[in-house]
Amino acid sequence: MGLIKFLKEKFKGKKHEEVHEKYVAGLDKSCANFSSRLKRLEKKYVAINSDYFDDLEEILIESDVGVRLTSEILNETEKEAATRHLDKPEEINELLIDKMFISYANRGEDIKTDVQFVSSGPTVLLMVGVNGSGKTTTIAKLTKRYQDRKKKVLLVAGDTFRAAATEQLEVWAQRLNVPLVKGKENGDPASVVYEGVKKAKDDNYDLVIIDTAGRLQNKSYLMDELKKIKRVVQKIIPEAPHEVFLVVDANTGQNGVIQAKVFKECTDLTGVVITKMDGTSKGGIILSIRDELGVPVRFIGLGEKFDDLTEFDLDNYLYGLLLGGEEE
Repeated sequence: MGLIKFLKEKFKGKKHEEVHEKYVAGLDKSCANFSSRLKRLEKKYVAINSDYFDDLEEILIESDVGVRLTSEILNETEKEAATRHLDKPEEINELLIDKMFISYANRGEDIKTDVQFVSSGPTVLLMVGVNGSGKTTTIAKLTKRYQDRKKKVLLVAGDTFRAAATEQLEVWAQRLNVPLVKGKENGDPASVVYEGVKKAKDDNYDLVIIDTAGRLQNKSYLMDELKKIKRVVQKIIPEAPHEVFLVVDANTGQNGVIQAKVFKECTDLTGVVITKMDGTSKGGIILSIRDELGVPVRFIGLGEKFDDLTEFDLDNYLYGLLLGGEEE
């Protein structure tokens, strides 16, 4: 059974479930761009030829799937199409979509989504990402998520270089009624992090979320800073940080992928959070990020509300990207 048929069968009768609806609505722009262009391609060509594959390549690259991954997917699609003697555009498109699924599922680490809590003591979650990626808002949404699951959460303002970063986090901490450990402006981030993790351990918190500065102008400085933060955390909890999430704005496209590669070089990422997915028409960035980093997308932002940050679900994502428009 091809992926399209599988998705249609899986979500038959589930079209009004809340999470499914979030994916369909949040990926509406991406679906209109990607899926509709594939359908137009089917109508344009009676049989496949080199021009058809050139057009297909353009669609994938312009959807932020990435040049390397696009080339790999198309090569595998062409080979299998030749082996199976497929020459109709709709057959090739279905095969292409199967390859997109396989590229995500088989790349890198096991697919996990939710924060992996440790059995005892506080779980330490380090949040990294450039300024403007939606990192602070994501921290707030994750805080609310785990508050609702009866977790005791502590926030740490490790970005001491931007007063606005601490102020924004403080506003969210007050709204959510959670404590925030902060330091002086331009102070040492590592000392603030040390204080926060120590408090989390001493006061039996379940989760401590640490914000960090997102400056990429000097990669070596960023690397040194993150290494220092890791060292001070491990003085208190040797196996921490347990999770390191990179926050990427979907609207940044391939620039976001480049940013992600820098952070991967600087720290041990365990997952990616893609924000503002509802604002882009280029939904392929998720495949590109997974391909470049080899780490799973853990959460996806499909709107501005707290519960619009949802665990990433590959089937729902592909349905929203490929078939969402059919629900209208």
